Amino acid sequence: MLFRKKEKKEDIITLIEKKGLVRRYSLLVIGCFIYALAFNAFFLAEEIVNGGVSGIAIILNNLFDLTPSVVILSLSLILLIVSYFALGWEKTKGSIIGSILFPLMVELTSGLPELLQLNIENTLMCAIFGGIIAGVGSGAIFKTGFTTGGTDIINQIISKYAKVSIGKAMLMSDGLIVLSAGFFLGGPGVVFAWEKVMYAIIVLYLLSFMADQVILGISQSKCFYIVTTHETAVKKFVMNSLNHGVTVLDGRGGFTGDHRKVIMCIIPTKEYFLLKEGINSIDSEAFFLVTDAYEVYGGE
Repeated sequence: MLFRKKEKKEDIITLIEKKGLVRRYSLLVIGCFIYALAFNAFFLAEEIVNGGVSGIAIILNNLFDLTPSVVILSLSLILLIVSYFALGWEKTKGSIIGSILFPLMVELTSGLPELLQLNIENTLMCAIFGGIIAGVGSGAIFKTGFTTGGTDIINQIISKYAKVSIGKAMLMSDGLIVLSAGFFLGGPGVVFAWEKVMYAIIVLYLLSFMADQVILGISQSKCFYIVTTHETAVKKFVMNSLNHGVTVLDGRGGFTGDHRKVIMCIIPTKEYFLLKEGINSIDSEAFFLVTDAYEVYGGE
């Protein structure tokens, strides 16, 4: 009986992942292309470290003249292996395609800035437009349910074993990379390149903001209020498949006066499409309301 329930839970996830597969893969390719173009045209050209393995690639390119696409691919493959042993296959498989596709796009777009004659010498303009464009690309990637791997894997590992949120894990990993840029990209006689770090902070903020805008709204979390005749199935999907808690509220229809249960749950914005499609798969006639959750406290 327990095996059947687990099998049914996995079937829902499988159906969601297969739904609109061509559209999702197309959006993934487009997202990686946009992100890679921003990387080559703005970040690499002006040595603006935007965190992640791409930020490490910029630092190593400056120090040892290593090809960024090769560095990104090498680090991504290493992290995929680490992810398999630390997080398991289910958490790793969503990062495989992006981990290979993104460095490929970085290599393919490496000559485009010169071809398009994007000779922008204003570092602030590069940080602003690079952050916006990269955010659009990143949002498109997350919207497909995939990731580009890299430090996303590190963030999940930190979150799992250090018992902190993904947001805090991102702050730790990206913060360390950005601070490293301050020490390594300062040039001769410069102890710490404060200007480089400031530009990186601008990029990280704009990238995060635009990615959230592309996915849905501007908050990091979404609050779902769900009214369904399949209350138990929806609760199990949220708790067991997505690993999030739920609260069941007592509701009453204003017109009919009928008493109904209302399921409330808070999920990361990146998992919005999973929960939405999961609800539709369980109960196509379910009613649900989605709102931004700007601050969430308590719980784990």
